[in-house]
Amino acid sequence: MTDKTETPVSAMSFEEAMSALEQVVTSLERGEVPLEASIALYERGAALRAHCATKLRQAEDKVEMIRAKDGAAIGTTPAEGM
Repeated sequence: MTDKTETPVSAMSFEEAMSALEQVVTSLERGEVPLEASIALYERGAALRAHCATKLRQAEDKVEMIRAKDGAAIGTTPAEGM
């Protein structure tokens, strides 16, 4: 298995990025990482968060396209209404 700290963020799936982000948060919360390494971890965490947000937006767009093809209204529908 590839070390998640070496895998480019852009090459990660949503699930891989979320897992890596959880590891970053855990490392930072423990406070056992030297300052410079903490800054690097924080930067990676920010990139992972942005990547996950992008992946979620892409998934939402795909769902909207499917809904539009089916003649459903565009926009999110509350879970209770489904």
